[in-house]
Amino acid sequence: MAAMTDVHRMATDGYSRGADIYVRGRPDFPPASLDWLREDLGLGPGKTAIELGAGTGKFTRQLVQVGADVIAIEPVAAMRERLRTALSTVEALEGTAQHIPLPDSSADAVVCAQSFHWFASAESLAEIRRALKPGGVLGLIWNVRDQSVDWVAELSRIMAPYEGDAPRYDHGEWQRVFPADGFGELRERTWSHAHVGPPEQVIVERVASVSFIAALVESRREQVLAEVRALIESTPALAGRDHVSMPYITRAYSCAAVAS
Repeated sequence: MAAMTDVHRMATDGYSRGADIYVRGRPDFPPASLDWLREDLGLGPGKTAIELGAGTGKFTRQLVQVGADVIAIEPVAAMRERLRTALSTVEALEGTAQHIPLPDSSADAVVCAQSFHWFASAESLAEIRRALKPGGVLGLIWNVRDQSVDWVAELSRIMAPYEGDAPRYDHGEWQRVFPADGFGELRERTWSHAHVGPPEQVIVERVASVSFIAALVESRREQVLAEVRALIESTPALAGRDHVSMPYITRAYSCAAVAS
C-alpha cells in the first residue's frame, strides 16, 4: 500500500516477524511519563492525542491512562493488530508520519514512542504540524538501554554488525531536524528505569525484538541469540538468576507548535 513506501524495510520486515517478541521483550514506560504527558504535553480528559508508530501499544496505555482520546497510527499490520487486541477501545489506523490519515488540526498532541528516529525528516514534521491544533505539542519518548553498564554495552557490540542502514536513536541523526520550522524549542526530561524479569525475556527477547535482528534469517538470528545467552552465563550479575534487571534511561522531549 502507498503508506508502506514510507516505512524502512527493516521496520517492515523485523516488526512483521517480531511483533509477539516485541510485546514480551520491551519494557513498559516509567510512571513519571504520566506526569510528562500531563504537564509538558497538556494531555488529559477532553484532549486528543495522535500516537505515531504506535506499535503494539506499549506507550498507548500511558496515553489512555491520563484520560486522553487516543488515535494510534501504525503502518505494520502485525503490530497494529496486536494493539487492537490489547486496547480494543483505541482507534488504530494504518498510516505513517508522512501521511497521517486525519484532517488538519486533529490533535492537541502528537506522540512518538520508540519511533521518531525511523521517520525524522522535514516532511514528517510538516505533516505532524498540519495534524496539530494551534498551540499543540509534539512529544518524543524512548526507553534507551543504559550502556554505562558493561554487559549492556556488550549487548550492543553483539548486535552492531547487523545494523545495516537501520535508523537508531543512539546515532543521534534524528536530532538534526531540530530546530524545526513551525516548532519551538526542544525540551528534555530523563528518568532512570528498569525492566525486571526472567533473563530470557528482558535480555534475550529484548535483543530479538530489535528490528534488524528480527529481520535476520533464522539461522543467523539464532547465532546472535546464542551469543547473548553466552554473555548472560559469563556475567556474574546475571548467571543463574531467575530474575534480572535490564537498566534503561527514559528520555522524553517536547516542543510546541508555533506560527511559522
